[in-house]
Amino acid sequence: MEIVIALILALIVFGPKRLPDLGRSVGKGMREFKGALTSATPDEQAQERPAREHT
Repeated sequence: MEIVIALILALIVFGPKRLPDLGRSVGKGMREFKGALTSATPDEQAQERPAREHT
């Protein structure tokens, strides 16, 4: 029920024309954030490997 209220408020505030663009932007930002969390630099991966082998 809360999601429906939030969507109705977003529709009223941003309007029907800007809502798809806003959704795309939020989705892209979430994908980039998730990718940044899951990917590690080669230096970080090299440091993690010995710790995993000892356990």
